[in-house]
Amino acid sequence: MTSTGIRLHAPAPGWSIDADVVVVGSGVAGLTAALRCEAAGLTTVVVTKALLDDGSTRWAQGGVAAALGEGDTPEQHLDDTLVAGVGLCDEDAVRILVTEGPDAVRRLISTGAHFDTDADGGIELTREGGHHRRRIVHAGGDATGAEISRALVEAARARGVRMIENALVLDLLTDAEGRTAGVTLHVMGEGQHDGVGAVHAPAVVLATGGMGQVFSATTNPAVSTGDGVALALRAGAEVSDLEFVQFHPTVLFLGADAEGQQPLVSEAVRGEGAHLVDAAGVRFMVGQHELAELAPRDIVAKVITRRMQEQDAEHMFLDARHFGADMWEHRFPTILAACRAHGIDPVTEPIPIAPAAHYASGGVRTDARGRTTVPGLYACGEVACTGVHGANRLASNSLLEGLVYAERIVTDITERHAADRLHARVPVPVPHTDEPDHPLQTPEARFAIQRIMTEGAGVLRSAESLTRAAEQLQRLHTEAREALAENGKTAEPGVDTWEATNLLCVARVLVEAALRRAETRGCHWREDHADRDDANWRRHIVVRLNPDRSLAVRTTDTADFPPTRPHQPSQEQ
Repeated sequence: MTSTGIRLHAPAPGWSIDADVVVVGSGVAGLTAALRCEAAGLTTVVVTKALLDDGSTRWAQGGVAAALGEGDTPEQHLDDTLVAGVGLCDEDAVRILVTEGPDAVRRLISTGAHFDTDADGGIELTREGGHHRRRIVHAGGDATGAEISRALVEAARARGVRMIENALVLDLLTDAEGRTAGVTLHVMGEGQHDGVGAVHAPAVVLATGGMGQVFSATTNPAVSTGDGVALALRAGAEVSDLEFVQFHPTVLFLGADAEGQQPLVSEAVRGEGAHLVDAAGVRFMVGQHELAELAPRDIVAKVITRRMQEQDAEHMFLDARHFGADMWEHRFPTILAACRAHGIDPVTEPIPIAPAAHYASGGVRTDARGRTTVPGLYACGEVACTGVHGANRLASNSLLEGLVYAERIVTDITERHAADRLHARVPVPVPHTDEPDHPLQTPEARFAIQRIMTEGAGVLRSAESLTRAAEQLQRLHTEAREALAENGKTAEPGVDTWEATNLLCVARVLVEAALRRAETRGCHWREDHADRDDANWRRHIVVRLNPDRSLAVRTTDTADFPPTRPHQPSQEQ
């Protein structure tokens, strides 16, 4: 494994604690991993950027997909997932997901999560886009993520799992041989510790969520700034499929200039029978796909965008007036409240909607046990690329992936921990140096990056738009490097400058991968290459960060993921 030697410019750690495992993130993936590690007798520390329940999980409305219904099977769930992934899913990874998923959901229930039930007391199931059967379990009507988060947070607190809240992870610590030795982090003035410190541990689990804040409008919370992917890149890990950003088709339209987190209108609304219509009331999804409004998300987002272009409209509409007040109030109370808070009443009028950045199908490349290309570094949930999602995530597979692969990671960590104890192996972190390394972006750069990405790498992409975005991002990167080289100056270290720097890092990788993939596949839509090209592009784009901060990009030979063995030098460019 070749380490980059790159780290964020930050003060040296002023305090440290020791653990067997540090989990970064407190969503479904992170807390599941932490609970299983604690149950296995491993000293576990959870580091989370805000409060325990402030991540993306609690915003999930639709539910968890699993073959739990009568007549449904893992094989049918597998088939739907492979179709949605448009030829780039790793079939072995998907098979793990769908076969281990039902029991993982049952264990979540035993942990304390309460899902909606029918009149007979059985789990109530709904449908979402791309699913041919009702297999989505949900809670509180449309508050599934909030319920899962509540149950896992309560369980973690009951078990006494050590938590460090309001803490932004900075960089991976490694020993002289390149093995994981913990993380550095900055605690934002809360709790026992303050400022920059370190958690020393031979195993680090990244469960940091997504990077939706790289775009101007997103369903992601403000904390989703790609920190885990950026950390992994600086540590020398490989990332894959970052060009496949899913834009959710139905996000409440708040105006053309709206920025930041936008209210999601769950796919489950369409699953229960809502119609997509234009201003004239025409159902434009009929005839576009056999599932009409329940087609996979990439198809729905594309058709909506085309319709908007054809009619020179800023948005389309989701019409569910036929639900009636009772159904809205009991099945979708969260969405109803969000709409009414913005002056829209779905009971009496159609909901204005437009696509917005929602989910990263790609991320830090892992194997079937969540292992990255850096020994001791694991990833699960949205930050990871397990091969499950391919070119487009099937609705409600994300929470299930977090559950299943977090449990598989813990199995590997437990076995490795036993072996390390047997051989008395304890990684010793390489000492922190005082020299500034990675120049920091100014807080204002965050908004510049978001505008660049929205204009150049949004739902519609082309060689022209992506080249322009790459040049603008490179200019930000070069200006910061030159300022550091000429006068030793960089932006003041702090949460806003670290986040902006992480956003620039992941934006550069995303644009480079999107520029290279000269085809349209899944949620990657190239206007200048409108067709899918299996002969040349049914394969993955893998990116590393070189020590000089340039990008090393390669394309796999097939659609299968290569092993996550330590990196060997190759003919990359």
